[in-house]
Amino acid sequence: MTPLLQFDRVSKWFRDTVAVGDISFSIEPGVTGLLGHNGAGKSTAIRLATGLARPDEGTVRVIGLDPRRSGAARAAIGLVPDGDGLWPGLSARGLVEACARLRGVKDAKGAAADALAAVDLTDVAERDTKGFSQGMRQRVKIAQALVHRPQVLILDEPLNGLDPQQREAVIELLHRLGSEGIATLFSSHVLGEVERVADNVLVLVNGRLVAEGAPHALRELMDERPRRVQIAADPARPLGAALAAIAGVEQVEIGEATLTVETSDPAALALALPALARDCGARIAAIEPTDEDLESVYGYLTQRARGVRR
Repeated sequence: MTPLLQFDRVSKWFRDTVAVGDISFSIEPGVTGLLGHNGAGKSTAIRLATGLARPDEGTVRVIGLDPRRSGAARAAIGLVPDGDGLWPGLSARGLVEACARLRGVKDAKGAAADALAAVDLTDVAERDTKGFSQGMRQRVKIAQALVHRPQVLILDEPLNGLDPQQREAVIELLHRLGSEGIATLFSSHVLGEVERVADNVLVLVNGRLVAEGAPHALRELMDERPRRVQIAADPARPLGAALAAIAGVEQVEIGEATLTVETSDPAALALALPALARDCGARIAAIEPTDEDLESVYGYLTQRARGVRR
């Protein structure tokens, strides 16, 4: 069976900067998350997938066809861009109907009504989008991407600007579309979002695909990495020596009034720390993890991926 979206050894660079490098993956019906920090190459990958950019190496195929050369491939794609991109002076219904006509949809009015209902905008469909909130504008973008019933739906940061209730509605919609057989690819820099929405996750770091798999497997992989914790303590040296003897502590860096502890068992560290501080006569002023950001997670995955050809 031909994948609905496929990258085969794809690279794209701008002058001496590699935007994506030698990435390969395929997307089937369901929801796939494209996870990466800002500048990781997510938007470039989306432009390549939609035919808006040409790969310098490798091939991109949508329903088995080149999206830069095939009208059928482009017709199979629905795109929700990261930028605003709504035409001024049109109502939500007028904008989505116009997109339906441009796509060659026979019943543009009916298709627009269905798409607006899918994103819960029927009650405001006649209002000018100029007065819409960011969350409402985001849902109009999703409606225009759905109006021609694409086989491949690509969304660039679709949950940006949505309030909690709107986010839940869009997450539910993406799940439903995936279950209906649409190959849905959405990008995000928020790990929790991807875990909640995606059946499969692709992780990009500096243009490289460093991990791929189900969210629970990816979370387990991330949880394996050693954690770094900074402790403000006075005096620091005797407490540092005591911490170095705890099971799971791999390294202790001792500063003037701080300790940086690397441990594979943060729970054991948390349980032992109060008693050790009491026994050492140390006063703890602060405890702060230093590697809970996505950048550190991606760095860990990058190290894991070194030497692995994709």
